[in-house]
Amino acid sequence: QVQLVESGGGLVQPGGSLRLSCAAPGSIASINSMRWYRRAPGKERELVALITSGDRTNYADSVKGRFTISRDNAKNKVDLQMNSLKPEHTAVYYCNVVGSTWAGGPVSVYWGQGTQVTVSS
Repeated sequence: QVQLVESGGGLVQPGGSLRLSCAAPGSIASINSMRWYRRAPGKERELVALITSGDRTNYADSVKGRFTISRDNAKNKVDLQMNSLKPEHTAVYYCNVVGSTWAGGPVSVYWGQGTQVTVSS
């Protein structure tokens, strides 16, 4: 089973920054879009940011101007830079990749295991 590997979560004080990273294995040869989701305690999972194969980005209103998503196609990697963090950003963040194991092949959705981000003083 192909799984994405996330890193970069942790505890940070309000106003601080964190950078999440997600690496997809090389077996996912053709990646369409890459996304970050989060699930806060007691809430549904929500889309935080996405980036397309053409580097178009989209963000949840609650993180616009604070979070930046970027990707490195050569490394099959997507990052989420999170600045000016608030306690309400506390959640488990999940990486998501839509792609296929060969160009033109069937598309699948891949998930990371989740990384905890806690914003607290």
